[in-house]
Amino acid sequence: MDEFQKSIEDKTILVTGGTGSFGNAVVKKLLAKNVKKVIVFSRDEKKQFDMGNKFNSDKLRFYLGDIRDKDSISHAMYGVNYVFHAAALKQVPNCEFFPLEAIRTNSLAAHNVIDAAIDNHVERVVVLSTDKAVYPINVMGMTKALMEKVMTAAARENRNKTILCGTRYGNVMFTRGSVIPYFIDLMKANKPLRMTNGKMTRFMMSLDQSIDLVLFALTNGSGGDIYVRKAPAGTVENLAKAMIEIFKYDKGLEEIGIRPGEKMHETLISSEETFRTEDKGDYFRIAPEVPNMDYKSYFFKGQGNEAVTSSGYTSANTKQLTVPEIKDLLLSLGEVRQEIANFKN
Repeated sequence: MDEFQKSIEDKTILVTGGTGSFGNAVVKKLLAKNVKKVIVFSRDEKKQFDMGNKFNSDKLRFYLGDIRDKDSISHAMYGVNYVFHAAALKQVPNCEFFPLEAIRTNSLAAHNVIDAAIDNHVERVVVLSTDKAVYPINVMGMTKALMEKVMTAAARENRNKTILCGTRYGNVMFTRGSVIPYFIDLMKANKPLRMTNGKMTRFMMSLDQSIDLVLFALTNGSGGDIYVRKAPAGTVENLAKAMIEIFKYDKGLEEIGIRPGEKMHETLISSEETFRTEDKGDYFRIAPEVPNMDYKSYFFKGQGNEAVTSSGYTSANTKQLTVPEIKDLLLSLGEVRQEIANFKN
C-alpha cells in the first residue's frame, strides 16, 4: 500500500460491492491513508450499517443502490476519481441455477458501472475479474469474461479519457465462501474435511496481495489492460493436510468428487493471451487484443511474445507448495492464527 500512497492521496474512491471481503479489506487500508473520501456502494443496508460502526470514519460514505440500476450508480459517481468494481455474483452454483441473474449482474450491470464512470469523468476504473473467465466452463466465468470484453471495448473508445483496466485472480485465502473457512467450519462441527478432488490445484494469494494487485493496476494500467499477480499454488489435498496438522485435527479427509462447473486447475492467462503478455516483476500485464479502434489491425496484424510459457499461466505450472510451505503460509494469516486459538479453547 505504501508504494501507491502518492497515487491515492486526496482522491475520492468508490468501491462497488464494498461490503464484501475485498471491500472491507481495501476500505480498511484506504482509510489508513491520506485519501479524501471512500464511498461504499452496495444494496445491503445491514452490512453498510455494520461497516459504518466498524470503521467509524468521517472519510467513509455509503450509497445504497444496485449496479443494475444505472441511475443509482451514476448518482454515486459524482466527484469520484477512482472506481474499484467488485460487485458481482460469485458463487458458481447460484450462477448455474440462475444464469440470467448472473448475466444481469456480472455483465450488463458492469456496463452500467463503466458507462456511469465515463459520463462522470472518473479518472480510472479497475474491474475485478477471475480465473474462471479464462476458458470458462460455468456461467459465473462466462459472465465475467463478458465483463472483461465490455471493459476492453469501452477502453478502445476512450470517451472522456477515463482509463479502464482489469485484474484477474484465483483463490484468495480466507475470503467469504472460500475453502479455508469452509474447512474450519467442518472442524468446528467435528466432521471430516470434505474435498471435491484432492488433486485439484489452486493459487494461494492473500487478501492483502489481491489489494496490491488492484492498486498496481490502478496506478499502472493503460486502457484495456488486464493484470495478474504471480502466486504459488498447492493441491487441495495438501491444503487440507496442512490445516489438519496446524489445528491438530483427527477426523481425517473425505473426497466427494468434482462438482459441475469446477475445474481441476485455475488458469489466469490463456495460451492465446501469452502473445500479448508482458512480465512486470510480481505481475503480468495482458495487453488488449487491439488497443484502439483500428479494425484493420484487429484483422490483419499478429503478435508474438515469450513472457509466459505457451501453455499459459495456471495453478498447475506455477510454483507448487508442499504441505510444510502451505502451513507456513496459513500461519502467516492473522485470521487463521485467531481460529487456532479459538479452536484450542
